[in-house]
Amino acid sequence: MTRERFISEVRACQGRLRRFLTSLCGDAALADDLAQEALVRAYVNSDRFIGNFKAWVFRIAYNCFIDNLRRVPAPSASMESPEVLHVADGAASDASFRHEELRRALTRLPEKERTAIVLHYFEDLPIKEIASIMQIPSGTVKYHLSVGRDHLRQYIRL
Repeated sequence: MTRERFISEVRACQGRLRRFLTSLCGDAALADDLAQEALVRAYVNSDRFIGNFKAWVFRIAYNCFIDNLRRVPAPSASMESPEVLHVADGAASDASFRHEELRRALTRLPEKERTAIVLHYFEDLPIKEIASIMQIPSGTVKYHLSVGRDHLRQYIRL
């Protein structure tokens, strides 16, 4: 892959990648660090890339997230920290309040359920692509989505 193509592909998926990582870890600064680490790993290995770039980079980012979970105990920044709950004025504050309960519920989900939910519902990825990113069978992705939805219903109490 050429440098120009790599840059073009990164620009196309960078925002979604950052949003995915922020949804997983609940900390924008950590998500930025993980995204940067994933993109560096991707660039270093870009000569071996074949296939769907977005799925490949999301897989690398997911691995960076898992590596971080293993290295570092649970992050001190929770979904209730002022940084995460910062609310802007006007319409933006209304939207923030509407999604606060969902953000909190997502942090309570086990990592695999949260990842499947975020990739499917927030990033609009098909089951097959999620299975590739998470390196699990499609049926297992469906299971995590089903159980994750049930857990979210319990946590949000619709």
